Amino acid sequence: MGHADTLLAMGGAFLAAALLARAGVRIGLPTIPLFMLAGILLGPHTPGVVLVDSPEDLETLSALGLVLLLFYLGLEFHLDDLRRGGRRLFAAGGIYLLLNVGAGLGFGFALGWGAREALVLAGVLGISSSAIVTKILIDLGRLAHPETRLILGVLVVEDLFLAMYLAALQPVLADVHGVGETIAQAGKAFGFLVALAVVARFGTRLVGRLIAVRDDELLVVTFLGAAVLVAGVSEVLGVADAIGAFMVGLIFGSTSSAPRIRELVHPLRDAFAAIFFFGFGLSIDPGDVAGVAGPVAAAVALTAATSVIAGLVAARLHGFGAQPAANIATTLVARGEFALILAAMAAGAGLDSRLASFVAGYVLVLAVLGPVMAGRSGWLVRLLAAVGRSPARTPADTAAPVPYAAPPGATAHPTPDDPTPHAPTPHDSPLTAR
Repeated sequence: MGHADTLLAMGGAFLAAALLARAGVRIGLPTIPLFMLAGILLGPHTPGVVLVDSPEDLETLSALGLVLLLFYLGLEFHLDDLRRGGRRLFAAGGIYLLLNVGAGLGFGFALGWGAREALVLAGVLGISSSAIVTKILIDLGRLAHPETRLILGVLVVEDLFLAMYLAALQPVLADVHGVGETIAQAGKAFGFLVALAVVARFGTRLVGRLIAVRDDELLVVTFLGAAVLVAGVSEVLGVADAIGAFMVGLIFGSTSSAPRIRELVHPLRDAFAAIFFFGFGLSIDPGDVAGVAGPVAAAVALTAATSVIAGLVAARLHGFGAQPAANIATTLVARGEFALILAAMAAGAGLDSRLASFVAGYVLVLAVLGPVMAGRSGWLVRLLAAVGRSPARTPADTAAPVPYAAPPGATAHPTPDDPTPHAPTPHDSPLTAR
């Protein structure tokens, strides 16, 4: 693309995503699938106006959106919270992974597309979308809810698993020959992750001094450069760029500059996240997806069932009542960026061509269904009550709601299942409230 064409594509993508999402929000639809729908309608695979000829034209902007989303998630989580959660948190995340990854692996073998394809499908069906789940929590104003801490904890356990899973899967997809080559390739990835974890655990004071600056402009340039650079190094070493960005957020989130960084990254995250989902929409060919509609429908039903079951078990393990349990179970259903990463890896490895179309349809359906289920989680409470399996009520369910005073300039967003308004600001982190 030429310079003028690039500017037209960028500006048109931002405006198209904003206008369609704005129209959808007025009738209660979540923004994420609307951004994706804008990409589908204005992409090369549908008739009418073609705003962007190829998803690669927005590849860098889309990658930046993913990096910022995962960087923000890292800011919102601290290693102390992971340690305080202890065995129950790891048990909740482990149960979720066991049910969903196991179901995905069994589904992959049942399709009969091949053993390597089944290993990819285990991750596609098994791991929630950190980007979409984070966006759901922000859109619904649930960052300050007590159950959100468990949701983010499950995501972090999933992210840690994903890092190891990708490191182990890379040589399998690359069809690496020889034990030595396999160990060398996996060792690079694991070594890099261990180095980042050590910095997150022991080096935050030094990092805090290095990035401490009064000028907001310099702070933005610093954290943005660090997140993008480490994401790039991660990809070179065989680790997903999203994992590197998450680890940088984890490190910066424990510094004295963390509150300012959360505030400054907020508008950047929202803007480029829209382009990430728009860019994903550009890659979807509705015709190809129609050819795998049956497997997509079966996989969506399987994921919805296993995610809800695992979420309810995790909620019971932590003593949450009916509504928080329903929030946990439905919020974690969404699948997204990690599935796309796996699809891209599979395409590069020359795996079954149906896999990419399957992942596109599967993610699109769950990107719509996930936010809708989360926003209307009250249906699950009523269903559980009807069958007599509602989790035991806790003081959190029966206590009078605490009056909420929105910060200056904040907008309350009550939801049907959550009448108490909560302002979705980066300051309302359940992980920093003690």
